[in-house]
Amino acid sequence: MKILIANQQKSIKIDRRKIRCAMTRLMKETDCANKEISITFVDDAIIQSINKQYLKRDKPTNVISFPMQEGECAGINADMLGDIVISVQTAARDALEGDLTLEEEIIFLLIHGFLHLTGYNHENTSRANASRMRKKEKELFRLLTKK
Repeated sequence: MKILIANQQKSIKIDRRKIRCAMTRLMKETDCANKEISITFVDDAIIQSINKQYLKRDKPTNVISFPMQEGECAGINADMLGDIVISVQTAARDALEGDLTLEEEIIFLLIHGFLHLTGYNHENTSRANASRMRKKEKELFRLLTKK
């Protein structure tokens, strides 16, 4: 298992050890222990730029995933799941609104992004698929946070 973590923002402290522990447990629980993943923490300006460039949405968002098993690069490296990019600024705002700690919100966003990398989807899909993803998110969140 290879988990790469980069912190490209300076406004909020990130505990890489806790992130690595949560991600390790998540990958083991979902039979992805032999896979690789990249996680990057950014600010709102950077994620807005990424969101605009790749998704044509000119606004900040909380998380964006880039699956390596889709599109032109599919199958090149079967062990590489892909990249998760999280805006820590948006996560902090969302945590306040959702009555969660920042750590809990980041764990939720890691789960959400990870599920996208493993084939789950909630956008441009059936209600059943969106519901299946929400159910899996809740299950994994309870497992990782004991909530």
